[in-house]
This record gives sequence, C-alpha cells and structure tokens, in this order.
Amino acid sequence: MSQRHHTQEAAPPPKMDLRAHAHNERHRINSELQAVASQVSNGSEPEDVHEPGRAWVPEHRRDAAKGKASAMKSVPRHWKMKEWKRRTTVRKAKAVVTRMVAEQA
Repeated sequence: MSQRHHTQEAAPPPKMDLRAHAHNERHRINSELQAVASQVSNGSEPEDVHEPGRAWVPEHRRDAAKGKASAMKSVPRHWKMKEWKRRTTVRKAKAVVTRMVAEQA
C-alpha cells in the first residue's frame, strides 16, 4: 500500500474541494475579464483597466522545482526507443530464418 499520506498532517485536501475552488476561481476570472472587455469596448483605455490574475493556483502548479524534478524523472519507455524496435525486428527476422532452416532440414 502507498506510504504517500502516512501522516494525518500531510494529507491533501479532498479532491472535490480542490475542484470546486478551481471552478470558482475560473468563474471569477472569466467574470472579471468580461467586465474588462465591456469597459474597453465602452471607451476606456486598455492601459487604465485592471486585468485580473490567478489568485489561487493548486500547489503542484506553482512549484517550479517540483515540476522540473518530475520532468527529469520521465525517461522514455525502452520499447518506444528506435534501438529497441530495431532489435525486435532483427530478432523476428532471425526467428523466421531459423524456422525456415528447420523446416528444410
């Protein structure tokens, strides 16, 4: 069993709460952007209008070091490498040749 959350203080908030929070934040930003667009279309200068930003972002989206570390871990699967595919085709060709030789003998 996973030991990721073996202590109570390290347990993350429930996923439903995170999703609800993110949904509310997206709704807030979209509403503010609509207000900004209407202000600009009504004659305000774009430089004078306050553009909303993302006030709430989940932790895994903020931590650049964590993202870089996880990107460094991702090694392509060995069967997706060209060398592996070449080796596989060579093995298959050898097997076909040995079968043909065995049938002829």
